[in-house]
Amino acid sequence: MLSQIIKFIQIISSETAPVQISAGIALAMIPGFTPLFSIHNLIVLLVLLMLRINIAAFMLALALFTAFAYLLDPAFHSIGQIILTQEGLQNFWTELYNSTFWRLTGFNNTVVMGSLIVSLVALVPTLLLGNFLIRHYRNDILVYLNNSSIFKAFKSSKLFTKIVAAAE
Repeated sequence: MLSQIIKFIQIISSETAPVQISAGIALAMIPGFTPLFSIHNLIVLLVLLMLRINIAAFMLALALFTAFAYLLDPAFHSIGQIILTQEGLQNFWTELYNSTFWRLTGFNNTVVMGSLIVSLVALVPTLLLGNFLIRHYRNDILVYLNNSSIFKAFKSSKLFTKIVAAAE
């Protein structure tokens, strides 16, 4: 756990553009909240590989969102049930279910539908919030820490060297 935190701090402190890191975090929400072996996750993987997105941030966020998803499954189920039982959409869902491709997506599962909708709705706000927080961390908090005498002393200690070495 400590090594994951150190790796995350190293990622957000690196020279990588904040939007690349926050895009990795935001994109990880989709496969993190939804079942891993889904067709829409192949699209996420394709986007991840096509764009300049930090893969390390994606992997760390994927682990976090996957662990957090189990706590949110009841909410995902409720949201998916609301969407799938809307009277005006019954014919639409029936038509999709009668198509082989759409049946393979698993959209008729309430947890899949709810988690996909939540992750798609939260994608842009997560991207913007992550970008803002990383910029704030680098411009304010990291500058303050690097100028702090306590942090300078800690960085020069053997304990800090051991912690960083253990994280790698």
